[in-house]
Amino acid sequence: MKRFVTLLVTSLLLTSLWGPSAFAAEEKKGTDIVSNVKSAILIERDTGTVLYEKNSNEELPPASMTKIMTMLLIMEALDQGKLTWNEKIRASEYAASMGGSQIFLEPGEEMTTKEMLRGIAIGSGNDASVAMAEKIAGSEEAFVDMMNDKAKELGLKHTIFKNTTGLPVSGHYSTAADMAVMAKELLKYEDITKFTGMYEAYLRENTDKKFWLVNTNKLVRFYPGVDGLKTGFTAEAKYCLTATAQKDGMRVIAVVFGAPTSKERNAQVTKMLNYAFAQYQTHPMFKRNQTIGQAKISKGREKSVEAVTSEPLSLLTKKGEKTEDVKQKIVLQKNLNAPITKGDKVGSIKLIKDGKVILESPIVAGKDIKEAGWWTLYKRSFGMFTKAGK
Repeated sequence: MKRFVTLLVTSLLLTSLWGPSAFAAEEKKGTDIVSNVKSAILIERDTGTVLYEKNSNEELPPASMTKIMTMLLIMEALDQGKLTWNEKIRASEYAASMGGSQIFLEPGEEMTTKEMLRGIAIGSGNDASVAMAEKIAGSEEAFVDMMNDKAKELGLKHTIFKNTTGLPVSGHYSTAADMAVMAKELLKYEDITKFTGMYEAYLRENTDKKFWLVNTNKLVRFYPGVDGLKTGFTAEAKYCLTATAQKDGMRVIAVVFGAPTSKERNAQVTKMLNYAFAQYQTHPMFKRNQTIGQAKISKGREKSVEAVTSEPLSLLTKKGEKTEDVKQKIVLQKNLNAPITKGDKVGSIKLIKDGKVILESPIVAGKDIKEAGWWTLYKRSFGMFTKAGK
């Protein structure tokens, strides 16, 4: 059984922190915020607190909102160094054959990761999604396995993926609640909004096949602070949207499934965003990748690794509420053995009020630690013996 070392720090913050269920329960007492959609949810990003929900666990086809998971795995690969922004991605004949929304890749055509991601985030390119899936996993089928594995890792019990695109297929479904969790995870990677927040862009700029992309999420242009994330539409799914917006340091995520028109979809998301920014505020505590300790490593080339936050961390209150003490409990795992990969969990951070955990988040390794060779281990052992003999 692994042992732990615990560090307690006290921070001035927060008066009466409400749990996710408390916020949602309070809202249910009032008038429904949204109407004319099959399901919806509104959460605050950093804490994951549910501010409003309606049928949020109903399993429904997500259409192109599926690409939130596709983009998440792309961003993970970039963060882990398995992929670079300027790496050339070649489109296979299969990828180029995708129907629906596309950037019209030709078999054998190459684009950089950055260009492909632009095609996915702004233009909802099915062909670009499959090309990236094949690059990362070798095939779309293998990539879909990765998507479902990630869904399980995130604790999503009502999501099954059958493709990377959201094109209609039996047994491919998700929920508003699960989609919000995926969006929360994707937004850990702050670079993503540089793509999802663009209203228009060009591909193949210096060729005679110049292609103009216009974001399918019109709120990026018409609602201040909206910088993502993904729309969706099929005849079965109707109009869907997972949107995110940031204002006064607070980021929220709003999801709707099954609106009858794109105009109605945008109107209902707008209602939720307006409600969040009018009623709540956040108190930032940590940025992503902020060092909060050193985790000891056995048998590594280095004896320790920086333990960093895996995501931005904040506390949420109703607007105008005062702040008081909240304890931070930082738990660093002991007996970690090399090799360690950047992003591996090495501990956790908990925010505690009145003896209750109100927020918990993983602490991860800030870089790779490779396994030490036998000579390095020998020298360390020899050094220990000589010190002991003094």
